[in-house]
Amino acid sequence: MSPSLNNIVSSLQRSGTLINSLIVALTISGQHLCSSSTFTCPCQVGKNFYYGSAFLVFPALILLVAGYALRSQMWSLTTEYCCCSCGPPFRRVSPLEQRLACLQFFSITGRALVAPLTWLAVTLLRGTYYECAASEFASVDHYPEFDNVTASKREEILAGFPCYRPAPSDESLARDEIALLHRFQSQMLGWILITLATIAYLVSRCIARCCSPLTSLQHHYWTNHLQNERELFEQAAEEHSLLVVRERIKKLFGFIPGSGDVEHLRIPSCQDWRDIEVPSLLCMGDNSQGHHYSFLGDRVVEDNEEDKPEGIELKP
Repeated sequence: MSPSLNNIVSSLQRSGTLINSLIVALTISGQHLCSSSTFTCPCQVGKNFYYGSAFLVFPALILLVAGYALRSQMWSLTTEYCCCSCGPPFRRVSPLEQRLACLQFFSITGRALVAPLTWLAVTLLRGTYYECAASEFASVDHYPEFDNVTASKREEILAGFPCYRPAPSDESLARDEIALLHRFQSQMLGWILITLATIAYLVSRCIARCCSPLTSLQHHYWTNHLQNERELFEQAAEEHSLLVVRERIKKLFGFIPGSGDVEHLRIPSCQDWRDIEVPSLLCMGDNSQGHHYSFLGDRVVEDNEEDKPEGIELKP
């Protein structure tokens, strides 16, 4: 990959444009697959509206919840700023930090709305779900062929329109015209939704920049700082935890896998195995006491540090 192309991809990743584009593409593909393989209008009185509305709204709600749940920044905000009576006391948050947290929450919300809005827009532009949901409420008063039809029979005929069942020529004409009307209404709602979402995105970006306590350069620096901090922290945490686990494994079994050094092979005692099943909590309790970041328990290290003869060393 050329340096210029690599810089473009890196810029898109930092701005979130590439991720949002992938989300939009996956949502459109999922909607097309769901519409073609799973959706079939029941064409029954009292069921069309609920069935069509469920396929229209519920996936959007699921995508919205997933958009929040899959954002690591959301969990960072929840851990840092939300109160929990069962947790430790939280530090005092300054007004500047509160404003920055609000801006970050709005940014997370904007990205979480990409998938559900895409689902709703594409679904409305296709019109299949809307046609099924609105079929029972179509007005046929201006069609003379329905003048002598009872109300229950009329509801049954209207509910069967989305299935395009064989019908007399006069009913077929009404069915086609009503289907075109529903497609028109659905697509107009889709374009209105796209327009409102675009305007809301532009206005929110302007308001966020105007209300931000940071200048443009400070905001750019702060964004890069947070990303670099997270990347370096993840790398350091992975290397640190690997080193700690290697030492704990060596103290438990007497060797490290792959090292080839098995001169002090150790058979863990029964107490060691019982202690392994009780995980240690991170930074909970008295801060003056040392706590091990391991699921192997504290007993193993204590026993080995005091040289208690609970283990058995095997020497060749």
